[in-house]
Amino acid sequence: MPTTLTPVSFTATDIDAIAQATGRVAVVVDPEGRMGQSARRVNRLTKGAVKRFVDSDGFAKVKAGQVTTLAWPVGMEAQAVDILCLPRAHSVEEARKGGAALAKLRGSKDLLLAADGTRRVAEIAFGLVARDYTFDDHKSGDDENAASGAVTITCSQPEAAQETAAPLMAVAEGMFFTRDLVNAPANVLTTTEFAAQLKALSSLGLKVEVLDEDDLAKLGMRTLLSVGQGSDSPSKVVVMQWNGGGDEAPLALVGKGVVFDTGGISLKPAGGMEDMTMDMGGAGVVAGVMKTLATRKAKANVVGLVGLVENMPSGNATRPGDVVKSMKGDTVEIINTDAEGRLVLCDVMWYAQDRFAPAGMIDLATLTGAIIIGLGHENAGAFSNNDALCNGFLKAAAAENEGAWRMPLGQAYDDMLKSRIADMKNIGGRAAGSVTAAQFLQRFVKDETPWIHLDIAGVAFVKSDTPLAPKGATGWGVMALNRLVADKFEAE
Repeated sequence: MPTTLTPVSFTATDIDAIAQATGRVAVVVDPEGRMGQSARRVNRLTKGAVKRFVDSDGFAKVKAGQVTTLAWPVGMEAQAVDILCLPRAHSVEEARKGGAALAKLRGSKDLLLAADGTRRVAEIAFGLVARDYTFDDHKSGDDENAASGAVTITCSQPEAAQETAAPLMAVAEGMFFTRDLVNAPANVLTTTEFAAQLKALSSLGLKVEVLDEDDLAKLGMRTLLSVGQGSDSPSKVVVMQWNGGGDEAPLALVGKGVVFDTGGISLKPAGGMEDMTMDMGGAGVVAGVMKTLATRKAKANVVGLVGLVENMPSGNATRPGDVVKSMKGDTVEIINTDAEGRLVLCDVMWYAQDRFAPAGMIDLATLTGAIIIGLGHENAGAFSNNDALCNGFLKAAAAENEGAWRMPLGQAYDDMLKSRIADMKNIGGRAAGSVTAAQFLQRFVKDETPWIHLDIAGVAFVKSDTPLAPKGATGWGVMALNRLVADKFEAE
């Protein structure tokens, strides 16, 4: 079952309702200790408890976006009062941080956030909803920590807040879809099930096509098929079109969808292999972006293409040393079957350009461990042949606080892919592994196509909480790519 968003309602400020509110009540106080109408009412109800905290040394250490709790306040029905510290001229990041902090505290309780004249209440709501995520499809019984209570935000302009929040909630829908896909175990999210979930997006107005192995063979997607030929799960390519613009060429998003990666014959070590359920993270992000664009009815043309395969060792699996011809016609010597994502992407990227002649193309993949060595879990690696497109994306990512860092490309790296018996090898050796992977992909980018490769191996799935997500799948990239579409590809 898809994880649903926490419902949030916006209503007019009603200070008389605060005393009877159950669950948790939150109020906003700025770093100077100034309180709005609702905070002052809570202060009176609690016989000055809010003012005593604001005047304490502890409050002086509280940063913007942080929340402090007063438990079991006297004079109120609520179990707790949460004091959200926000400057009057707070940033989007601070507002989202504050919402996320409230989400972590509330658990399954009802929450009344009395925001009065606070700015960016829609962004607070977005931060709250984005962080209020749990993946418990495979847990038996009820999860007492599951978010289920109602969230009400009282503010001075509830209708305007609701209107501003609507497209943000569409982004949250896409993020949750991505997280659900990436968190799902491989015996549940098979290539067939993945394709079925994407096909269901047609109910939002997307045009969705599923290309099966016979279709892929006719198209000549031999490198993609070579990755999945050792698995019983059939390889597929899913094409999702959102035609919300005019006659302009679409932006193409291409995602690696390896639903499980054993490494194939070049078998991975056992330790940590269970995490390879997330090797379809690129396809998950593409799916989430397409859901967001369709939900908010974006005035843009965007096509999302994902290659869905499973990389397994068997008597039919591709061997190291095999030579395979790509859809483009170039031959590839397979040195390492664990460098399989680029073999999936190269065929889908060539198909995307042949069929759609896109205005730009962005591929996303959990492609290399090398990018984690270089950038850790803070930034995705961005490789590009086009400064304007790349700078536009980096600006969008920065605006959404999603880390991305531009990495180099160059002929010396490309030369590392030379093969004795084929047009290229699928790996260039240990040095600069993420760069040579990008160079491999660039060989399948036409000269006229602006292109970005995003290596998201370090940011798609993490072992600790992020500002807007619990540990596990993050949904990284949905916000940034949605912002890029809005900034650069959407009609006014």
